[in-house]
Amino acid sequence: MYQSYKDGWVEVICGCMFAGKTEELIRRVRVLSYAKKEILVFKPVIDNRYSTDEVVSHANSRIKSIAVSAAGQIRDYVKDGVQVVAIDEIQFFDDEICDICNELADKGIRVIAAGLDTDFKGEPFGPMPKLITKAEFVTKLAAVCNKCGAPATRTQRIINGRPASYDDPIILVGASESYEARCRHCHEVLNKPRKEK
Repeated sequence: MYQSYKDGWVEVICGCMFAGKTEELIRRVRVLSYAKKEILVFKPVIDNRYSTDEVVSHANSRIKSIAVSAAGQIRDYVKDGVQVVAIDEIQFFDDEICDICNELADKGIRVIAAGLDTDFKGEPFGPMPKLITKAEFVTKLAAVCNKCGAPATRTQRIINGRPASYDDPIILVGASESYEARCRHCHEVLNKPRKEK
């Protein structure tokens, strides 16, 4: 005889830019919506590149979402009956997001989180290391390196045609910057301190 299992867990979709993280989050949400699950989708207010009230992938897949300025606001929206909570661009939240994801999972809610695991420097991004270690499931996606075509796991920031400097802020609001996916060998960060052996 089979025992029934309890719902509620955390799954993380991570990788560099252009790896398809948001596309995968939207795909999972759509599959669950066909199963008539009660779903809430969130994103940080700072992510207003394509829409203020939708999560949008680079391939232009869209799904309605709630934009919040702080992780704690998610609690205000999650009422009885919600079965799935999806959060895009989760790296932009502070560490409280990890506690919220765990609280929701403990209440029997399936949490699907997507975000960059590393910043443009190639270093762990915000709450992602903690979130990845607490999650039941982690899917790491890769893109294709814009320079050599190898599997890309790094996000290259370019400002005025040059690689960004290590001293640049993690988030540049209003900067004329662009991003590329790069492999470890083609990823460049100007003025990055060398580690002593």
